[in-house]
Amino acid sequence: MVGLLYEPPSREHILGTDNFGRDVMVELIYGMRTSIYVGLLSGIIATAIGTIIGTTAGYIGKTVDNILNSITNLFLVVPSFVILILLSVSLKSRSLTLLALIIGITSWPWTARAVRAQTSSLKTREHVKMAKLNGENYIEIMVKEILPYMLSYIFMVFVLQVAGGILAEAGLSMLGLGPSNTVSLGTMLSWALLYEAVRTGAWWAFIPPALTIAIITFSLLYMNTGMDEVFNPRLRS
Repeated sequence: MVGLLYEPPSREHILGTDNFGRDVMVELIYGMRTSIYVGLLSGIIATAIGTIIGTTAGYIGKTVDNILNSITNLFLVVPSFVILILLSVSLKSRSLTLLALIIGITSWPWTARAVRAQTSSLKTREHVKMAKLNGENYIEIMVKEILPYMLSYIFMVFVLQVAGGILAEAGLSMLGLGPSNTVSLGTMLSWALLYEAVRTGAWWAFIPPALTIAIITFSLLYMNTGMDEVFNPRLRS
């Protein structure tokens, strides 16, 4: 639906129109889908990379642990958002999948660090020692004996990665480095800033997307807190 530029909320346009005269409600629904897609895909990528590296480093240890831990520390030293900006600037076209891939491959280090600590603790358990005595190799032990005991923890990490991916996409989009030829919650904020919605008082152009990002992010963080209490009975008291 198209109306006048920055038309205030009305019966025809519940949340008004933006700087192009487009219905903000329609953009909000479509942009929410886009941002969640980027968050989910980047969360899957970051969690997978971090879990593989963290499990390998924590279980094998020694030289492998030193090498992988050094790589992880190197990524942690350089702010991931700076890397995101540099990678995004170098791209001629930024599709949703490519943007999610970039966010995912730059946000795995803290997941790897956390999973490594969990793996280092689990590898001393009796069932892991029994698996070694039965002749299982490194991969079999990590997949069958260690990862199943960390599934709840990995899922909690994934939820945080999704929230981080949504915020990263919004930050890049507000800098004009978001997905090309599509609408997201971040691009809505970018347009509101670029076309001076704040100065002209068109609150409906920037408050709904900003509020939606905040609600989604805090909901994911609250979900993570709830799962932590479920998976860790000591926190219930």
